[in-house]
Amino acid sequence: MANNKISMDSIHSLEGARHVLGLSGGKDSAALAVYIKDKYPEIHEKVEYFFSDTGAELQEVYDFLDKLEAYLGKEIIRLSSGKDFDYWLTMHNEYLPSAQQRWCTRQMKIKPFEAFVGDDLVVSYIGIRADENREGYISQKDTIKAVFPFIEDGLVRDDVFQMLDDSVGIPEYYQWRSRSGCYFCFFQRQDEWLGLKRNHPELFERARQYELRLRTKYDWKDGEVPVKGHGYTWSSQGTIDEMVERAEKREKELGIIVTSKKSSEKWQETLKNMMDDDPFDQACLVCSL
Repeated sequence: MANNKISMDSIHSLEGARHVLGLSGGKDSAALAVYIKDKYPEIHEKVEYFFSDTGAELQEVYDFLDKLEAYLGKEIIRLSSGKDFDYWLTMHNEYLPSAQQRWCTRQMKIKPFEAFVGDDLVVSYIGIRADENREGYISQKDTIKAVFPFIEDGLVRDDVFQMLDDSVGIPEYYQWRSRSGCYFCFFQRQDEWLGLKRNHPELFERARQYELRLRTKYDWKDGEVPVKGHGYTWSSQGTIDEMVERAEKREKELGIIVTSKKSSEKWQETLKNMMDDDPFDQACLVCSL
């Protein structure tokens, strides 16, 4: 896989290569797009900006992409698997995706990306920062070369926020959520499920109904029996109702409102002072930057 990594200095030697930058609706990939436009305008002219749309994104993500598209002055190409989440859930025997079984990322993000680039020689720009210790998704196809401008130029978290402050702003969902991705993303923490319930109650209820679906298996002794538990809830920690209950209990114990901004500080400043997610706690870079 290391052979698929190249430097910014090397990309000019790849004659005829396509240049692509995947956007998730999150802060890092958006900042990278802004950075490429402002510092490398000759590359910006070549870059195909794209977004892999599952159809299950938050409205705030779509709103932010519209702002970013206007700033870039270029179309952000919307990719799709051509099928909705329910189709892929049926194809995976009603087994909900998880950190161990990320079929949603594979089917609805990675495969549309690899179909988009085909067998073309491609330079893929990835928004890993210099202060991160993770690699994320790098295609194993020899024709797809990954380049990491932030790492090469030494840009860190504060730089990302400054670029966004100076251009398109910070995505609104960061008021209560630490990641981009689908509304039912299984990487959400307990307080983020609570944030979803408070900010998008209709989406929370939709996620809840997936857990409440009747699923059965055949038992030689008892015939069709219901199947519940891990694999049929969004989290191995229990149902989202249980996680919200724990988050609400923690709020009361701490005497704070987890999903609200501090009265003396803008939520954007609060976000800047928070630590990044654990490197393990990531889907893939096509999905979560």
